[in-house]
Amino acid sequence: MKVNEFIVLNKFIISRYTMAVLPHHLHGNSYAKVVEEDGEYIVKMRPIDIIKRSCDYYGSSFKGRKEGTRAVIGVTHKAPIAIEPLNEIYVFPTISPSDPRCVWLSHIHVYKYEPTKNDQTIVYFTNEKSILLDVSYHSFVNQLHRTAQLRTKLTERMEARERKLQYVFRMNRSKGWLQQ
Repeated sequence: MKVNEFIVLNKFIISRYTMAVLPHHLHGNSYAKVVEEDGEYIVKMRPIDIIKRSCDYYGSSFKGRKEGTRAVIGVTHKAPIAIEPLNEIYVFPTISPSDPRCVWLSHIHVYKYEPTKNDQTIVYFTNEKSILLDVSYHSFVNQLHRTAQLRTKLTERMEARERKLQYVFRMNRSKGWLQQ
């Protein structure tokens, strides 16, 4: 179905191509507007429900991802979420996720950002699209940095684990080679 040239979907899973999930009101209902690299969609779900469903889809609960963020970087409020770290799907809320005005942004798609005179922030994405957020520049930068910290720490952990596995693999191969 299309509404005002937007495709309307019943369900949605965030992918690497998802740039933002915004609240959207249509016919008195609270839905989400999803901005992807190649288009925009209206989804008959609230933004927080899309985030939760996406966490479930990739094998963890929203609560588990929040607890993971707390364990890794110590953030408990407005926590960034590692929806799927292997594909670099990290999102962060602009305000409290329980607030219906909360916008979720994908960290890898934020190209640049700047404050406005009205205590808002303009965010430019990697594909040259932009959105105006009703959040202060300072708050936005703080959220962006928290997400970068989470991404960095999780990436370091995954790389360290990979190096350790490679080391064990090489040691096992060299022992087998020496015994022949």
